[in-house]
Amino acid sequence: MSGKLTGKKIAILVEKGFEQVELEKPKAALEEAGAETHIISPKSGKVKAWDMTDWGKEFDVDKKLEDVVAADYDALLLPGDVMNPDYLRANEQAVAFVRAFNESGKPIAAICHGPWTLIEAQAVKGRQVTSWPSLRTDLTNAGANWVNEEVVTDKGLVTSRKPEDIPAFNKKMIEEFAEGIHNR
Repeated sequence: MSGKLTGKKIAILVEKGFEQVELEKPKAALEEAGAETHIISPKSGKVKAWDMTDWGKEFDVDKKLEDVVAADYDALLLPGDVMNPDYLRANEQAVAFVRAFNESGKPIAAICHGPWTLIEAQAVKGRQVTSWPSLRTDLTNAGANWVNEEVVTDKGLVTSRKPEDIPAFNKKMIEEFAEGIHNR
């Protein structure tokens, strides 16, 4: 996979409480494929992960959300867990950032509870998606066609259900990010 994403800049948007493995493994896969990644958060300094059943590692924030725009990036990664997307969907600046990716047709990859933020950014209506099963009703009510599959792609939007799906998620994410802008 090396080199597929050379020259591409990828935004990874998180708040405290993202699932650690859902940031670490996709970030490593993106970098292995040649991408430059930036962890972006509403707060500067460090952001703390959740590691399955307890707090995990702290990660350095590369860029503060207020200092970036979607136009600076080629694609967006939204890790999941429960706290992280719940904080992000309540943050107007984060929602506007995600919406800008969607409106420009830039690819987005979201795993687990990550699609909650996509709902708030009005990015799922009429699209086929998957997620952690408890989001099914939320996504359906927002106009998405929810399916229970390990990874789903729909015109540049890549979604997966859980950490066990990461290998398939990473593969499709890299493919979609390499393709670039998708017309809806």
